[in-house]
Amino acid sequence: MDEIVAEYIRRTVLKIPRDEIKTMLQTWGFLSERQLQTLNFHQTKDNVSQDVAQLCEDNSVDIKQAAVLDIIYNHIYPNKRIWSVYQMNKTGEEMDFFDLTDFKKKFKRRLQSALKNVTINFREYEDNAIWIRIAWGTPYKKPNQYKTSYVVYHSQTPYVFISASVLRSTLPLLCQALVVASNYHDIREMELRSHCLNSLKDIVFKRYSQTFQTYCPRPLQERNVAPESVDLRIIQENRNEKERIQRVNREVFGDGPQPKLEFAQYKLETMFKSNPKMDVLDIKEPFRCLVKFSSPHLLESLKSLAPAGLADAPLSPLLTCIPQKARNYFKIRERKGIFPGSFVSP
Repeated sequence: MDEIVAEYIRRTVLKIPRDEIKTMLQTWGFLSERQLQTLNFHQTKDNVSQDVAQLCEDNSVDIKQAAVLDIIYNHIYPNKRIWSVYQMNKTGEEMDFFDLTDFKKKFKRRLQSALKNVTINFREYEDNAIWIRIAWGTPYKKPNQYKTSYVVYHSQTPYVFISASVLRSTLPLLCQALVVASNYHDIREMELRSHCLNSLKDIVFKRYSQTFQTYCPRPLQERNVAPESVDLRIIQENRNEKERIQRVNREVFGDGPQPKLEFAQYKLETMFKSNPKMDVLDIKEPFRCLVKFSSPHLLESLKSLAPAGLADAPLSPLLTCIPQKARNYFKIRERKGIFPGSFVSP
């Protein structure tokens, strides 16, 4: 085992929380139980990592075996990476039979034919998820084990979750290999990204149940009230309004926690209408813009707007339907503006 592999193992161990190092090494399976018993997990993590690297050197662990430990770590802590959702499409009614061995063979052959220096690891998990780790090199350099791409593919579904490498030029190669290996025709990126892989799965696999807006606000009815009861009426109206907001919020977002999304964007196209006397933008071409939202927890942030008094209840369907629209690539188009010089929701 060379110094590069030893250093990679040492750095991987340093990422693992101290109380989980032994468990992950046991799951990894490349060190015997007797070797694990010789490790002192109460010393500094730096010393633990050096001892683990030494044991791996004794066992002649290679880089592909070392990469399995990194897959185990990323499977347990997927939130350390940013994930994007891709959807693959078929041209006809092809058979849905999936052969894992054939998938691996085609995937590796496609990538290795385009790029010689590449390291590919597969690992299957109990939820029919295939985790793929790719370390990219160049025609003249060995694969960089610290700038990897990760793919999570659930067989029998058209959805792929990709955490791309910082080497963006490798993404087209990766997508081509996925399409060929899974017998699909093409692949498209959905406008859906998050650190929370499970929330993305909840949305695209429709495991997230959301009730869509059916509430129509009614105008307040005026009543003749005696002056001495004004204060009591205001208190009661405030209480009723809070209860209404909570009820409407529950109808729109549901009772459970929201999927954890961090990014969303709308591609808008609308006709800009202005006063003819102002002679502003007197053209018939639509006005196009891209509206982006970001938050550590986007859907929970939207859910909290009305109760905090920052927005009226119910919120615009353009915001409350984000999980549903995510499955349709967020392609929401506004055809026509209503008020002069403004953009409005349909």
